Amino acid sequence: MVRDEARLASIDAVRGVVMVVMALDHVRDFFHIGAMSAQPEDLATTTPLLFFTRWITHVCAPAFVFLAGVAAERRLRRDGSTARLSRYLWTRGLWLVVIEITVMRFAFNFRFHTQDLLMLLVLSALGLSMVILAALVYLPAPFVGALGLAVLVLHNLLDPIQARDLGLLAPAWIVLHEPGVFTMAGLPVLAGYPVLPWAGLMAVGFAAGGIFDLPPAKRRRVLAWTGTALVVAFVAMRLMNQYGDPSPWASQSSAVMTVLSFLRTTKYPPSLIFVLMTLGPVLLALAWFERQTPDRSDPLVVIGRVPLFYYVGHFLLAHITASLVVWWQYGDFALAFLSGPFPSMGGSRAAFPTDFGHPLWVTYVAWAGVVAVMYPLCRWYGRQTRQGDRGWRRYL
Repeated sequence: MVRDEARLASIDAVRGVVMVVMALDHVRDFFHIGAMSAQPEDLATTTPLLFFTRWITHVCAPAFVFLAGVAAERRLRRDGSTARLSRYLWTRGLWLVVIEITVMRFAFNFRFHTQDLLMLLVLSALGLSMVILAALVYLPAPFVGALGLAVLVLHNLLDPIQARDLGLLAPAWIVLHEPGVFTMAGLPVLAGYPVLPWAGLMAVGFAAGGIFDLPPAKRRRVLAWTGTALVVAFVAMRLMNQYGDPSPWASQSSAVMTVLSFLRTTKYPPSLIFVLMTLGPVLLALAWFERQTPDRSDPLVVIGRVPLFYYVGHFLLAHITASLVVWWQYGDFALAFLSGPFPSMGGSRAAFPTDFGHPLWVTYVAWAGVVAVMYPLCRWYGRQTRQGDRGWRRYL
């Protein structure tokens, strides 16, 4: 008998894993001294532990976007109305963008200032991809999947096109494919997650939703074999060092650093090889949790059922915690620089003390604390939302 649940626990559990891992990178942004002046994947300055602290979190955005596509297909399967699904997708998508430019802007900076970057990040990528999917759902699912796959496979052919050569169309190209900064209504806007490849990945997720109608044993096999195939394809294409990523790997001073170079693929925008590297493990994790059959009380399921609440909440908590630590460390002097965004959030490095930030182990301790606090909050919020999927609750 095919299981036909409103929510599949394996999806929620994988989403929960992703949410927990994601918090590590965001806590690092607020705590780690290296985050204030350097990139963790810069081979000239990084260490293996710092590199993998960042690298393991790369799985998060592809998982969110792919599973959002799967969730859209499951909603259509339950409700049966394409028009209602389309309306839900474009309204929720725009709502996510609004949250990004209001609530998340405050969570990043603790202020609203015209000089601060207006950052369009993962929520905007999700939201705009949902708006695009709202139009695509009227097409047959296999066609939607084929279109999304074509975008993922071919979009790196567009890499030579540069926004600086497009004149008035430059902002549109930055939002679509080339990450960068442009000015809108006098505000500096950072489009960090160009939407074109993310929309393609969501379309693939929508087409893949039918996998979850298969009998459990067959579903596990399909997920496991597909995930394995993607990982093998990643290794093969990366070894060839030709098409699929604008940043080729190269031999380094040691075998370890060469491995890091091999794994340092392009996320902004997500290259084909980056998607293979990250989506394969997501499918393998889905197959594993299908076998484990976690129940509703599992902490990962609890967190995975309320992803937007967790996302907003953990950012606020990480920023508040980091600010309190800074105040404890620097006293009233902290008020001179805590009124603006951290350097890792676009603030001026010169405005902060030279020793600002903490060792990596402090990041891990703070990460554990943030997740520990967010779990009971997610459990409470999940109980509130189980009162029904009606009205405004659908958007939270």
